[in-house]
Amino acid sequence: MKNKYESPLSSRYASDYMLELFSAQKRIETWRRLWIALARAEHELGLPVTKEQVEELEAHVTDIDFEVAAAREKEVRHDVMAHVYAYGKVAPSAAGIIHLGATSCYVTDNADVILYRDGLKYLRNELLGVIANLADFAEKYKSLPTLGYTHYQPAQLVTVGKRAALWMQDFMSDLEELDFVIGSMKMLGCRGTTGTEASFMDLFEGDREKILEMNRKICAEFDFTEIFDVAGQTYPRKLDSRILNCLSSIAQSAYRMANDIRLLQHDRQLEEPFEKNQIGSSAMAYKRNPMRSERICSLSRYLMADAANAPMTASVQWLERTLDDSANRRISMPEGFLCADAILRLAQNVTSGIVVNEKIVEKTVMEYLPFIATENLMMEAVKRGGNRQELHELIRTCSMKATAEMKQGLGCDLLKYLSQHKEFMMTEEEMKEVLKPELYIGSCPQQVDDYLKKVKPLIADLVQEAPEINL
Repeated sequence: MKNKYESPLSSRYASDYMLELFSAQKRIETWRRLWIALARAEHELGLPVTKEQVEELEAHVTDIDFEVAAAREKEVRHDVMAHVYAYGKVAPSAAGIIHLGATSCYVTDNADVILYRDGLKYLRNELLGVIANLADFAEKYKSLPTLGYTHYQPAQLVTVGKRAALWMQDFMSDLEELDFVIGSMKMLGCRGTTGTEASFMDLFEGDREKILEMNRKICAEFDFTEIFDVAGQTYPRKLDSRILNCLSSIAQSAYRMANDIRLLQHDRQLEEPFEKNQIGSSAMAYKRNPMRSERICSLSRYLMADAANAPMTASVQWLERTLDDSANRRISMPEGFLCADAILRLAQNVTSGIVVNEKIVEKTVMEYLPFIATENLMMEAVKRGGNRQELHELIRTCSMKATAEMKQGLGCDLLKYLSQHKEFMMTEEEMKEVLKPELYIGSCPQQVDDYLKKVKPLIADLVQEAPEINL
């Protein structure tokens, strides 16, 4: 509805998959699947739950009457019990055994872990898509010399591909962290109101092995192998911190790359993709703003700030739990996923079509190459009998003179000034012989090749579709 606020993350930026994953429908369906898993385990372990009741629950996973649940919640002020009631309405023979022995966090927390795990796996594929694009780009331009910068001031030459490998390495670090988080995730299981399993000790007449088996069965239904060793009423909120920190790390890498692209687009060396009919400015028709890179940076700032919510929540859990985490987590966790999704979709789009303006890159290199070549010139002059310290001082004074003229809009005459000093024992033409950019890129191409040997096995089987991006 256009007369009510709608988050831009859902209306403009995030993928359909992520929007569906964190929808009310998916959340409550997951609750119902958890109730089914509990009922099935209880049936198999001898509690008074019949196979027919389990089958009736299974037949009504998706037909959720949100209006009935909302009306009930208004009466009882409890969302989980409202949905227990709504589920019982469509599965009446099982109404009496839904949620048997459980507390609310059985469905709320376990469902969150399941959704977060699935969301992280989806983001992993998107992250691999960015890495794959950068791998192709780095390989293509691994030998193209470009001016390197430190402090955003001209430095020695690098290559366009080597710089992309730096971005790629950041994202590879994120992939390692993401894999660790996914691989170490555990379910809460069904532990009771304060994590003591007291209700199940009663139901199973003190047979704790049956409690452990019940939790193993529940975990298996959702492709988990472990529950947390100990828990209060909730799973440890440190998990939320770990997840949002991982998403923040992705945002940091994306911001760094996008900001570099923005700087280079200002210098006309690189450009992000620009569509045929795209408008860069409402007033200045000639403009080609790096809109997508700017959006990556903007959303990344939001995600990095959003990640601060989880550690604040984790630090104030008050013994076995407190409810002041609930409202915060309902917002900060899904929005963290939606934002990371949006950032990676944009990053895929940008990295799939970066334009390298090779003539501008070459012009920039050649403008500064005389300064970069001075050490080689000094060494050659020493070979011809020159004094290294005297040559160094000549280079310094001539460089200052040439730089001052460049600041006045004039060309670079450094080699002309150096050749006028007999101490170098070289003509200007001889000096120009060392102005070959490929002589000053060190092992950049080999570094890219070596790194790609590590990266390519990870992306070998990636099936990638270019995401549609709203401007």
